[in-house]
Amino acid sequence: MADSGVSAMGRTPIHSSNCEEKPHFPFASAKVNVDLVSKFRISEVAALVGVSGDTVRRWVDSGRLAASRDSQGHRLVGGTELAAFMRAGADEDPARHRSSARNRFHGLVTDVVRDGVMARVEMQAGPHRLVSLMTREAADELGLEVGSVATALVKSTNVIVESQTSREGPHA
Repeated sequence: MADSGVSAMGRTPIHSSNCEEKPHFPFASAKVNVDLVSKFRISEVAALVGVSGDTVRRWVDSGRLAASRDSQGHRLVGGTELAAFMRAGADEDPARHRSSARNRFHGLVTDVVRDGVMARVEMQAGPHRLVSLMTREAADELGLEVGSVATALVKSTNVIVESQTSREGPHA
């Protein structure tokens, strides 16, 4: 076939003097990170699960939680594996079988403000600060005072989830 100056698709000019090999996809040789699932270090897993780093290491060593090592030898747990592990562990909570509320935060009461009818109770459960408004009568019956241990159960029709990582820009 003679060089007509146009490719068979009719779009790209063909010039015999421009015959150096160029990839059809200009970014084909570029390195692309296709690992969209996070990997977590032992300390990050410990913080997310609410246990010590030593406990996470024991889980990994016993095979209960899968982990790999990075180029520096640090153990990494894949986000998918961690999610499955945490989902499976949720069934081990005996209190979960007594209530339909699944979001349980065990912590310490850090502040109680009472007035004639209402009470505002503030708790710290790990890194989470929780504030509950309830009747003064309920706060009194539960014996909620600064320094007492309590469990907050959260059941809500609206939950807003935030993430530090995003594949796109912030949403309006």
